[in-house]
Amino acid sequence: MAVPVRRHRSLAARLAAPALTLAAVAAAFAYVGTVDPNEPGHYPVCPLLHFTGLYCPGCGGLRSAHAVAHGDLLAALHDNALAVVGYLVFAVGWVLWTAAAVRGRPTSRLVPSTAQLWCAGVLAAVFTVVRNLPFGGWLHP
Repeated sequence: MAVPVRRHRSLAARLAAPALTLAAVAAAFAYVGTVDPNEPGHYPVCPLLHFTGLYCPGCGGLRSAHAVAHGDLLAALHDNALAVVGYLVFAVGWVLWTAAAVRGRPTSRLVPSTAQLWCAGVLAAVFTVVRNLPFGGWLHP
């Protein structure tokens, strides 16, 4: 039985996916930073908010990204605190991914576990419920 030979990819090849991901996210933030979501008509309305009047976990996310792009962290937290946490989690994950790629290490350790995904889902559900209750008005976008 032949043993598979593991090829070592070049640094450029290992960094291609993290670099393209960062470029896509930077382009999205640049667009949202340029095209203000606070002005009506630029982005579609949240269907859940439109039909039910309830805020989904993503409501205010574009306004939050716009505020982050302009360096206004307090406004970003007010518009959607969960999105700001998501931006931070993405940034940390991207740095870990890039560091693993530079070192040529496997990135399988960076995949969230089932328990972590359940925790994220529960956090999003709690955030959604609280922001739609009368005492959660401070979480409204």
